[in-house]
Amino acid sequence: MKLSLRVSRTTPTRRAVRLARLGRVFAGLAASLFLAFSLNAQDKSSSSSSSSDQTVAKPLTPKQIKKKQKELERELAGPWKKWLNEDVVYIITDEEKQAFKQLKTDEERQQFVEQFWLRRDPTPDTEENEYKEEHYRRIAYANDHFASGIPGWKTDRGRIYIKYGPADEVDSHPSGGSYERPMEEGGGETSTYPFEDWRYRYIEGVGTNVIIEFVDTTMSGEYHISLDPEEKDALLYVPGAGLTLSEQMGLADKTQRFERTDGTHLGTGNQPLPESMNEFTRLEQYAKLQAPPAIKFKDLDAVVSSNIHYNTLPMRVRADYIRVTDATVLTNVTVQFKNSDLNYATKDKVAKATVNLYGRVTSLTRRPVNWFEDTVSAEIPQEMLQQTMAGSQVYSKTIPLAPGTYRLNIVAKDTVGNTMNSFEMALNVPHYDEDQLGASSVILADRLERVATNSIGSGPFVIRSSKVRPRVDDTFKQDETMGIYTEFYNLGMDEKTKKPEGTIEYDVVNANNQTVMSQTEDIKTVPNASAFLVTVEKKLPLKSLAPGKYTLKLKMMDKLKNQSLSPSAQFTVTS
Repeated sequence: MKLSLRVSRTTPTRRAVRLARLGRVFAGLAASLFLAFSLNAQDKSSSSSSSSDQTVAKPLTPKQIKKKQKELERELAGPWKKWLNEDVVYIITDEEKQAFKQLKTDEERQQFVEQFWLRRDPTPDTEENEYKEEHYRRIAYANDHFASGIPGWKTDRGRIYIKYGPADEVDSHPSGGSYERPMEEGGGETSTYPFEDWRYRYIEGVGTNVIIEFVDTTMSGEYHISLDPEEKDALLYVPGAGLTLSEQMGLADKTQRFERTDGTHLGTGNQPLPESMNEFTRLEQYAKLQAPPAIKFKDLDAVVSSNIHYNTLPMRVRADYIRVTDATVLTNVTVQFKNSDLNYATKDKVAKATVNLYGRVTSLTRRPVNWFEDTVSAEIPQEMLQQTMAGSQVYSKTIPLAPGTYRLNIVAKDTVGNTMNSFEMALNVPHYDEDQLGASSVILADRLERVATNSIGSGPFVIRSSKVRPRVDDTFKQDETMGIYTEFYNLGMDEKTKKPEGTIEYDVVNANNQTVMSQTEDIKTVPNASAFLVTVEKKLPLKSLAPGKYTLKLKMMDKLKNQSLSPSAQFTVTS
């Protein structure tokens, strides 16, 4: 099949201790920025939208389910199990833990760990993560100060210290001994086991003036949280010893301590307890202390909700790179939403969907580089809504970047359905050496056309003098025409003709590695060929290709420099 070819020319235009260091390793495992949840969601969404004639998968048998659970347990062994059950066991929320256990690959788990620390970082735009560093410092402190036959982080004191930090006041009685009770506990003198009272002025989610008592009833150094103020009384079970004031005055009998129904052994007789010692108040405080600390940074908390509920608003994102100068590369970011995944509000017989987008590009050290925000909307006549469900909405943003590696984070919100999703990916912006043959991304487009002279270089999807709308999933139907756009840079130049010399080969290869289409072009025959830039624009009708997966292979042969380059792109043809 003969393909048309047009060529155009343009000018060049960071634990002061080991555990802290270990934490940094886990946070830096991933260099990519959010393939974890959104891609998984998108794959699920894609499979759910398969054609109706596909075979429906049978439910898993109990034996198969058990096998998958064992496989998951094996995968979570090692560093992942340690991270989940040791490093963050006290601060990870139930939703986050459930989401982590659903991840399938190490890449997704690495991404989750990075995002876990990022959304707790009080200064996300700096290289240091103060929350994470403080967390691992607390673990080290707990291990150094609270160990008692078991690691300090496993003890009750260690857990509270790791979660809430050092107490504002500590009343410590490391040897126990003689103790004068406060009046709310009945007064009087007794002898106690070792105990400590920690007082926090305020704990978010728990309350103010929070007092936590730890008692070492075994005299082994292992303190545990006590709900009974009399648990520290070493003379509790000794008749006539360690009496309270009421018992000394005959207003109460010590045996009454063991008849109480409020969970304490206080010797206050029938005197009412203060509110802070009420049974339900004590139980409520204890329950709140077991919960993970509240995520303080509400702006990022909103984003993590979409990470956990990652299938709320599926979207696909791709990035393509076009060289401008040796120091600048245009990064074309394309975002696609399926019409069937959007929510619509109908007014005046017109259905409208609106998605708000916010994107941020940062360096690997989290230094902000660029950002954008925009709105993607679709207005469809009500009577045609069902017919357009198979279509999609596509958004394009062009960002000039210097060569290097960046993070791209995109948050999308459907304003009608109030659903959200966030996406992260790495942007590997290439460096083009002027002495080496180079190439842009190979873009497979569903729309490829020349633009008016006054629109050259501006507007959505416009690259130089053409409008190139990428097909984000690289899937085309047989009755469509696939656009092919790519650029080659830094060719050799003949001194006489001022033209490059070489050929461009185009091969379409099927899944069996068989060439089903081939063509070769001599650069000399291409109008306006330049040593600085060769822009390839082709349109490929797909009627002759059977449904399946294919690879488009290009090969640029530069005879003057004796260099070659072979970019490629995969695509799928459906019936």
